[in-house]
Amino acid sequence: MDEVKNFEEFLKLPDKYYVTTPIYYVNDKPHIGHAYTTVLGDVLARYHREQKVPTFFLTGTDEHGQKVQHAAEKRGISPQEHSDETVLRFQELWERLGISNDYFIRTTMPAHKKVVQEILQDLYDRGEIYKDEYKGRYCVHCERFFKEKDLNGDILCPECKRPTNEITESNYFFRMSKYQGWLIDYIKTHPHFILPMFRANETLGFLNKPLGDLCISRPKSRLSWGIELPFDSDYVCYVWFDALINYISGVGYRQDDEKFRKWWPASCHLIGKDILTTHSVYWPIMLKAMGVEMPQTIFAHGWWLSGDAKMSKSLGNVVNPMDMIDRFGVDAFRYYLIAAMTPGQDASFTEDAFVNRYNSDLANDLGNLLSRVVKMTLRVGDGVIPNHGKFEQEEHDLAAALDNAIVSMHAAVMTMRLDGGIEQVLNAIRAGNRYLELTAPWTLAKKGETERLNTVLYCTAELLRIVSVLLDPVMPEKMTEIRFALGIDRNERPEFDVEKLRAFTRNNILSGRKVNDIDSLFPRFVPAMPEAPVPAPKATEKAKSQKAAEPVGLIDIEEFGKMQLLTAKVLEAEKVEGADKLLKLQLEVGDTRRQIVSGIAQFYTPEDMIGRHIVIVANLKPAKIRGIESEGMLLCAKSGKNLKLIAIDGDVPSGSSVG
Repeated sequence: MDEVKNFEEFLKLPDKYYVTTPIYYVNDKPHIGHAYTTVLGDVLARYHREQKVPTFFLTGTDEHGQKVQHAAEKRGISPQEHSDETVLRFQELWERLGISNDYFIRTTMPAHKKVVQEILQDLYDRGEIYKDEYKGRYCVHCERFFKEKDLNGDILCPECKRPTNEITESNYFFRMSKYQGWLIDYIKTHPHFILPMFRANETLGFLNKPLGDLCISRPKSRLSWGIELPFDSDYVCYVWFDALINYISGVGYRQDDEKFRKWWPASCHLIGKDILTTHSVYWPIMLKAMGVEMPQTIFAHGWWLSGDAKMSKSLGNVVNPMDMIDRFGVDAFRYYLIAAMTPGQDASFTEDAFVNRYNSDLANDLGNLLSRVVKMTLRVGDGVIPNHGKFEQEEHDLAAALDNAIVSMHAAVMTMRLDGGIEQVLNAIRAGNRYLELTAPWTLAKKGETERLNTVLYCTAELLRIVSVLLDPVMPEKMTEIRFALGIDRNERPEFDVEKLRAFTRNNILSGRKVNDIDSLFPRFVPAMPEAPVPAPKATEKAKSQKAAEPVGLIDIEEFGKMQLLTAKVLEAEKVEGADKLLKLQLEVGDTRRQIVSGIAQFYTPEDMIGRHIVIVANLKPAKIRGIESEGMLLCAKSGKNLKLIAIDGDVPSGSSVG
C-alpha cells in the first residue's frame, strides 16, 4: 500500500511549470553550448505541456556590458545596432531548432530597463545600495571585480584565467555580505534549491570565505553601454545585476501582478556551470533583499567538450549548430544533445560519436523498425492496421519493456536525467525489433496464421505510437512523421498521460487506421571516404634509367593531403612591438577565429592587410613567436626582394578548402 502511495506521489505533476535559460551575450554568434541549454529547456517545457501542465518558457539575450560595447566598437557601429543584428542569429537558430519559448526577452527592451531602475531605486532608498571607492582588479571578459585576496597573489581571473586590470574608482555597492549567513542556511535546508547536489556543495565552499559586497555600477567614463542608475546619471548598472532581473521582468514583475503571481517562483533556472556563482549567490541574495520568493531549483549543467578539450574559438574546435542541422537534420541534432549528455556532467562531442549514435539509435533501431512495420502492413493487410488477437508471452514481454520506458521517461523529466529516460525508450525500440525477429510476421503470412499475424502487426504499431509520444518533446518533427505513418493526422497533438500510455494490453487506438508509406525516417549516414590516390603508371625502361636523375624531396599525394589549406579573412592587424618584420593578424576562418604572426611587415602595413582574403596552412602546430602564439602560417610568393600574398580570385567564404 505504501508503495502505491509513493508511486502516486511520484506521478504527481506540478500546478504550473516555469523554466528559463540564461540570457545569452550578443557579442558573438551562438554555439553548441547555447543550443544545448535552450534545447534542454524546450524539451522540459514540451513534456510539461504534453502532460497538460500550464507552462511558461523564457529565453532571450543579454545586450549590455563591456563585451558588447567592445564588439560594437570593433565593427564601427553602435552597441544597439550590434545587438539588433546579433540577436537575429539567436532568434534564427531557435527557429531552426524548433524552440517553443513563450517569450524572448532582450535587456534593451524599455519594459525591462524600467523594472531594473525601479528595483535599483527601491534598494537605494532602503540603504541596500551605497557609494564607496573601490581598489582592486577587474576582468573585462567576465565583467567582474576581484580583491587582491581573491586572486592569491596572481593577476589572472580565477574564472576565465585571463589577465585582470588594476583599477581604482568610486562605485555603488549592493550590501550582499549581510545576507551570507541567511544564504548558507537556506541552501542547507532546501536540498533541491541548487542541483546537482555537488554544485550546492561548491556554492557552500565559496561561501566559506567572507562574502564581499557587490559592485553594481560602472562609471560612464569607462562604460556607457548599460542601464543608467536612477539615482546617479554618471553611472550605469553592472551587467549581471541587470541580466538576472530578466527572470522576473519577463513574467510581469512590477508590470502585471496577476501574471507574476501565476508564474513565479520559477520551477527551474537552467544554467551552465560557469555561471553558478552569479545564480546561486548573487541572484538569491538580490531576491531576498527585494522581498521576492526564491526560485525552486537552479540547475547547473556541464560543458560540451571537443574530445577531451573544452571548446574554444582560438582552438578552432567549436561546433556550429547550423552546420550540424544542415547535414543531419534538426531532430537528429536535438536527439544527440539530450541523449549524449547527463545533465550536470560534461560531455564529449565528436563527429564520429554523433554519426555512430545517429546510425545506431535512429537509422538502425527506430527508423528500421518503422519501415518494417509499415511495409509489412502494406504487404499483407491492405495497409490497414488490424485488430489484435490473443496476447501471448511475447506480447506481455513487449508490454513490460514499454511500461519501463514510460515510467522511466516520466521519472527522467522529474529528476533531470533525460539521457537515462531516452536509453530506456531505446531499449523498448530494440525490444520491438527483437519481437519482430522472434514472431517472424513474414512467416506467419506465408502460413496463413492471420490472427497471430494481426496481433504482431498491431503490437509493433502501438509500440511505435507510444515511442512517438515519449520522444515527441525531443524530436517533434520526426515523431509527428511516425504517427502520420501510422495513420494519425499530423495536426493531432500527443498527450503524455502516464496511465493511458501504460495501458498497452487494453488500448485499441490504431485498429482500422491506414498506414502511410513515408520516406526513410532517418537515412543512414555514410561518411565520405577520402579519394584513393591514382596509382602511378608502371615505369618504362627509359624512365627506370632516368630514376637516378629524379630530384630529391618529392612527396606523394597522401603526404600532400595531410596539409590543410584554408581561405581566411583578415579582421585585424597590428605590428609586433620590437619586431620590424612581424605583423600579428586576427583571422576569420569559417566560424572560428585564430591568430597568426607573420614576417610580412616590410611588405604590407596593418592597414593593407585588413579585409584581405588569404590562404593559410591551418593544421600547422601552434608556435610562440616573440612570446605571441601563432596558429598557422599564411602563404606568400617571393622572388628576390619582392614578396606577394597568395590571394583568392573572387568571393569565396572564409574557411573554404584550397587544393
